[in-house]
Amino acid sequence: MNINHMRAFLEVAKSGSFQLAAERLHITQSTVSSRIKVLETQLGSSLLIRKRDGSELTSAGRHFIRFAHTAVRAWEQARQEVGLPDELKSVISLGVQLNLWDRMAPPWIDRMQHKLPEIGTRVMMDYSENLLEAMSNGELDLAITFVPRQQAELVSEFLMEDTLVLVSTEPRKAVKHWMPDYVFVDWGAEFRAAHAQAYPETRAPKLSVGLGMVGLDYILRYGGCGYFPERSIESLINQGKLFYIEDAPKFQRPVYMAYPKEPVDMELLEIAIETLREVVSDDMSTNQNVS
Repeated sequence: MNINHMRAFLEVAKSGSFQLAAERLHITQSTVSSRIKVLETQLGSSLLIRKRDGSELTSAGRHFIRFAHTAVRAWEQARQEVGLPDELKSVISLGVQLNLWDRMAPPWIDRMQHKLPEIGTRVMMDYSENLLEAMSNGELDLAITFVPRQQAELVSEFLMEDTLVLVSTEPRKAVKHWMPDYVFVDWGAEFRAAHAQAYPETRAPKLSVGLGMVGLDYILRYGGCGYFPERSIESLINQGKLFYIEDAPKFQRPVYMAYPKEPVDMELLEIAIETLREVVSDDMSTNQNVS
């Protein structure tokens, strides 16, 4: 069977649309249909029921989908390992949500290289939805995201929780009206909804950023205030560079890890997950000791 045929099937199964699958794969809709038709001929069963408003899996399609995911992941793994130097036996890939990169990725890479020097590491930094998309396509073994994904072939587990607090470069109290020096950091959909509820009368901020490190660097350089994970700014509070804004609402931001139910190398994935949990535990302990 052709890997590209299985990719086409998986995209249609996920989106429920031949047109969306074609757009995501950058091919024509007729090519998607042709590839799935070949699969159905080879398997001797119909995989999808075509409808006016989209498509849905047949019973055979629901059975085949996990085999297709395993095959695509195995192919990606093989493609990476064929080009490995002789001193490396395999590769493990981690996807990290942009705002968690500096805290999670470097210590995870360091620990993995010490534990398994014969294993290569590949790390992708992106937004949560894109990471989950890459995992569904077999491009990642493990991902750290702000979004839990309920999907048959993926496992999504709670990893940790951050408390987002409002801080400023000068002492002040919380206000409900518009603050001209407020920097809005987008910590995800749940934060946006909670923020809008807590500050219903607030106008659009003068500056909005998608990365916490960018927002923090900005207010440290030019002054201002914004929401940041409490554990990541504790040292700056102790140094007198930042101040908690009194009586300001706090927000909880959960973090999840996702991985395939049927990985290509279960033993390697288990070590990667164990190492990630160690990194989270050390991160929490360090910040508790600092505070």
